[in-house]
Amino acid sequence: MEKRTFWDKFDAFMMKDNTFILLVMGAAAAIFAGTYMFINLGTGAFNDLSIVAMLKDGMDGGDYAAAAGFAAGFLIARVLEGPLVGLMDIGGTLQTGVGIGIPALFLSMGWQFPFSSFPVALLVGAVIGLVMGGVIMLIRKAVPEGVAVGGTSIMMGVGNAIGRYLAPLIVVAATQYDVYAGIGAILGCAIFYKWGKELAGGAILGAMLFGGIFL
Repeated sequence: MEKRTFWDKFDAFMMKDNTFILLVMGAAAAIFAGTYMFINLGTGAFNDLSIVAMLKDGMDGGDYAAAAGFAAGFLIARVLEGPLVGLMDIGGTLQTGVGIGIPALFLSMGWQFPFSSFPVALLVGAVIGLVMGGVIMLIRKAVPEGVAVGGTSIMMGVGNAIGRYLAPLIVVAATQYDVYAGIGAILGCAIFYKWGKELAGGAILGAMLFGGIFL
């Protein structure tokens, strides 16, 4: 019998279904705990500025509909997409879905317990990851071998398509934070529009540049 090396054993371990679920649990726990830090300390969220702004608007105004609807939609689409196309989008599934969508849903229902302490946030995130990992593996096993999944290409790139319409939200959020950041975001949008680039990127870079210079 051929003796397997450490890396052979490691390879075999990483290819197990249970290992995938453990990895999703760890990532979900860390991201959910990061959102707990953002809610309580104002920093730590694992997400883009524009997406975090949705959650911040909900925290300030009490209306979490935008954050919950946008981010939870990402989560559902990516969980369905992952087992069919053979990859899981960490940004859409974990960072946006677990980091923003699920916390927004909890807060909209008045559930403060998941954010009562850092260990609790880690535990809640791990449980969310366990459920997600289990669902993804169940879908994967339920799909018959050889079934074409080309239709899922509709889901691929949905984040980039939606992101094109987030520039106004970024400008508003930057202006609420500081007038100089708002001016930078507007100028960034104008420059990127002239270049034919994504406006959201220009708004973020402009806000960061002017914020760094004048604040």
